[in-house]
Amino acid sequence: MSRGQGFGLSNAARLALVQRLARRREGQDAQAASDQKGFGAIQGLRDFGLMQEAMGALSIESPFFRAHEGRAGAHSLIGNREVINFGSYDYLGLNGDPRLHKAAADAMARYGISASASRLVSGERPVHGELERRLAAHYGQQAALAFVSGHATNVTVIGHLMGPRDVIVHDAAIHNSCVEGARLSGARRVSFAHNDVRAAEREMAAVRRSAGRALLLVEGHYSMDGDVPDLAALVRIARKHDAWLMVDDAHGLGCVGATGKGVFEAAGVDPAEVDIWMGTLSKTLCAAGGYIAARGDLVDWMRHTVPGFVYSVGLAPPLAASAAAAMDVMAAEPWRVTKLQANSTLFRDLCRARGFDTGSSEGLGIVPVVLGSSVRAIRVSAALLEHGVNALPIVFPAVPEKLARLRFFISAEHSEQDVRDAVAALVAATDGVAPADLAG
Repeated sequence: MSRGQGFGLSNAARLALVQRLARRREGQDAQAASDQKGFGAIQGLRDFGLMQEAMGALSIESPFFRAHEGRAGAHSLIGNREVINFGSYDYLGLNGDPRLHKAAADAMARYGISASASRLVSGERPVHGELERRLAAHYGQQAALAFVSGHATNVTVIGHLMGPRDVIVHDAAIHNSCVEGARLSGARRVSFAHNDVRAAEREMAAVRRSAGRALLLVEGHYSMDGDVPDLAALVRIARKHDAWLMVDDAHGLGCVGATGKGVFEAAGVDPAEVDIWMGTLSKTLCAAGGYIAARGDLVDWMRHTVPGFVYSVGLAPPLAASAAAAMDVMAAEPWRVTKLQANSTLFRDLCRARGFDTGSSEGLGIVPVVLGSSVRAIRVSAALLEHGVNALPIVFPAVPEKLARLRFFISAEHSEQDVRDAVAALVAATDGVAPADLAG
């Protein structure tokens, strides 16, 4: 099937677009020079303007901020039209579960919608402690701490834990929140090739002696590629080099392991061997927020000192209650994990059989379809929506330009027919997208 040309553009379109953007850049430069204190002098804002110019020239509508007119489960309503939805990480299909709704409603009736204050002062509610006890037990740790944002959890914890004399050795594919936390900390940041434990060992050995403290930082289920790390090897590296091991298992809970406990279950590793577990409440647990699970003294210190916890409003009680209920359902109904993994493996294998590049996905809930250019990925996403399937593109700079892709989040709620129909629609959508030409 057709895979398009460089950048998803015809040769004539590439030349015309370069010329058009050069003229736009000249205009931006002149405007910035005349108003150096204006927002137009911000380089990022100017680059964003160029991107919008390019999309307009190619008659491409933004695929982002599509409004869903109802619950976005395995199916959703977009533009008042039902589509098969692969854009939401409701992995176990619990977002519409009445048991979660009841737990949230009961908590809201008792405690209100908001905690209304930082938990340190007067925002503490019993549901917070209950959720944290369950999370700590799940990861074999002494304590846990819940935050109002998953992204902010990594930023504030890593930024607070590490300092300028320290080193953070991390997988090159680590989430933006981890990178931002590392930058905030001021620690030296060293990346290693994705999922390459030999490279991780080399980098840690090279920098450990000159650093005060060391953090080995990985994900348990990589959100761009759908693969998992060799956790046992990472534990050995951390112990050998007197480093802390932190695992961001945001996409692992509910997806990885025979019963969805996470990467430690799949690897056969005692979760207590990991020094710091991080996760989010917004995926399998269908709420919003993040959490840390670790030894008791570390968590207690964080509870009293981490800025993103101390100076933030507490997690909304209905979210804490519904997340705890989701943990109960996941434990009681392991068939949901089995169905998720079967759906994911089927989707991945059908895509590969039709010649699509699904990278290193293990078929556990996340399957990328690499299309090779940002323009092509955006146009295929739009064409796919016309065929009744919602899947969002991941484009430069989130991934290298040649690795732009559609990312499919699979759910236990999808039927086998949903999966087969989606692959058929993907074939039709890609075959229907020729290299783009400029409008007008």
